[in-house]
Amino acid sequence: MLRIPVKEGENIDRALKRYKRKFIRTTIKNQLQERKQFTKPSIARRAQIQKAQYIQKLRDQEAI
Repeated sequence: MLRIPVKEGENIDRALKRYKRKFIRTTIKNQLQERKQFTKPSIARRAQIQKAQYIQKLRDQEAI
């Protein structure tokens, strides 16, 4: 549960902005999006391997 203390005299828009920032940083948004739809373990593993290959390719290009 996220708690955003609102200081006295503080604008509600600023408090909302802080809440949104904290919400995104705590990765709750990502977890909710992942739970919306079931992904098979094989597909998740394949995506993870593809991401690792992409990152490795970038690092190899950087080293050259």
